[in-house]
Amino acid sequence: MDDALAVSAVGGTRIEGVMAAISDRIAARSLMPGARLPSVRSFAKTMQVSVSTVVEAYERLAAEGVIRSRPGSGFYVCGPLPPLSLSEVGARSDRNVDPLWISRQSLEMGDDVLKPGCGWLPASWLPQAALRRAMRTLARGDLGALANYGTPLGLPPLRQLLARRLGEHGITVPPDQIMLTESGTQAIDLLCRFLLEPGDTVLVDDPCYFNFHALLRAHRVNVVAVPFTPTGPDVELFGQALERHKPRLYITNSAIHNPTGAELSPVTAHRLLKLADASGLVIIEDDIFSDFENVPAPRLAAYDGLDRVIHIGSFSKTLSASVRCGFIAARPDWIDGLVDLKVASSFSCGQLSAELVYLALKDGSYRKHVEALRVRLARTMSEVTARLEAIGITPWLKPQAGMLLWCRLPEGLDAADVARACLAEGIILAPGNAFSVADNAGSFMRFNVAQSTDARIFDVLEASMRRLRMDRPVVV
Repeated sequence: MDDALAVSAVGGTRIEGVMAAISDRIAARSLMPGARLPSVRSFAKTMQVSVSTVVEAYERLAAEGVIRSRPGSGFYVCGPLPPLSLSEVGARSDRNVDPLWISRQSLEMGDDVLKPGCGWLPASWLPQAALRRAMRTLARGDLGALANYGTPLGLPPLRQLLARRLGEHGITVPPDQIMLTESGTQAIDLLCRFLLEPGDTVLVDDPCYFNFHALLRAHRVNVVAVPFTPTGPDVELFGQALERHKPRLYITNSAIHNPTGAELSPVTAHRLLKLADASGLVIIEDDIFSDFENVPAPRLAAYDGLDRVIHIGSFSKTLSASVRCGFIAARPDWIDGLVDLKVASSFSCGQLSAELVYLALKDGSYRKHVEALRVRLARTMSEVTARLEAIGITPWLKPQAGMLLWCRLPEGLDAADVARACLAEGIILAPGNAFSVADNAGSFMRFNVAQSTDARIFDVLEASMRRLRMDRPVVV
C-alpha cells in the first residue's frame, strides 16, 4: 500500500495517517536513526494532503520523541530507543502476596484481565455524561481553572458544598475547617506526617484496608491490629490495646468497612470515643464509601465534634478514580498545620480536579446516579453472593450496602494459593492476609461484586479450588 492510500485507509484523522506513514517507514528501516525526513511540502504532495496536515503530524511526532527538529534544516529521525525489557512490563506474578500485591496487579494489568479483587467500580458504572459536561464547561470557562495553582485550602465552592454534605451526616464543620487533597490516600499520608513520629504506635482493624498497612509501613511506625466484628472493632480488646501499647492514632472506616462491608453500630461508636478520650487517642475516620450507603451509619466525627476525630473522604469510588480529589475535615489548629505541610510537600492541590468534582457534584444528575448505583449494587450483591455460595465460598456477613463482600473459602484452602492460581488464568483476586496485620485471614477473600459479574470468574475459581484440593498431600 502506498503512502497516499495509507492515509485514506487508516481509521483516524489525516494527521494520524501521516504520523502512521512516517512511523511505518522508521519501523521498516527505510528511515534510519539520524535520517532527514522529506520536506513538509514534498511529503504533503506525496501524501495528497495539505501542508498544514504534515506540519501538525511532524510536530506531534517530535513531541512523542520519534523525530526531532533542527531549526533551518528540517526534521530528523531520533536515535534508537533502549530495548524494552519484558521483565519490566507489569507486576511480577511471583511476588509475595503482601499489602501491595493486589494494588500492583490491579493497576498494572490491562483491561483484558478480570479484576474481582480490585476496589473500584467498572468505568461503565460511573457518571460519564456528568464528567463530560463538567469538562466541556471547564474548557469553555475562565483560563484560571486550567492554568493556575489552587488556594492552599482548596476550591472554596467545593469546600462549601462538602460542608453541606457532611452536615447531612451530623458533622457540623465550616468550610475553613476543610482542606482539599489530591486523594483520600494523600489525606492519610499528610495526617501521618503531621501526627506521627517513627516508632509511634497506630491501631488498625483486623482485617482492614490493605493500603493502610503499606502506608504505615512507609512511615516506620508500629502497627497493632484489633479484631473487627460485624458492629465495629472488639471494644474490650480495643481497650486492652490502648492500655498495653499507648497508641497515638487509630485509622478505620466507620461507614462501610473495607474489606468486610460491615457498619459501625452506635453503641460501639460511643464506647470507642469514651476510650479514645480517656487515653488521648486520635482517630482518622476514612469515609470514602459514604455515597454507597442506603441508611447512614454513625459517624465518629459527628459524635465527637471533630475534637479527637479527623474525617476524610474522596470521590474516586462513585465519580472517577482518574480525577484525584479528596478532603480532610479537622479542628482549626490542625487544619492550619496541615495547610503548611501541604504547601511544603505539594505546594497546592489540583485546581482542575477540584473544579471537575465541584461541577459534577452540583450537577443534578449525580444524585440520581448515586441512587441508581445503590439499587444496582444491591441487586449485584445478591447475585454474586448466590454464585459464590454455589461453589462453596460463604460471606462473613451480608452487607447492607456497598460493593465489598468478605468471604470464607472452603476448609483447607489458602487464599494466597487460590489467588496465584487464578492470576495465571487472567483473574486478579484479593486474598485475605493482605488485609490482616496478624495474618489471621488466610482462608478469606475480598470480592468486589461490581467487578464480579463475568461467569468466567466463578468457573476459574471453582476449577482452581478443585485442583488445589486434589494437590494437597494426604495426611495419614
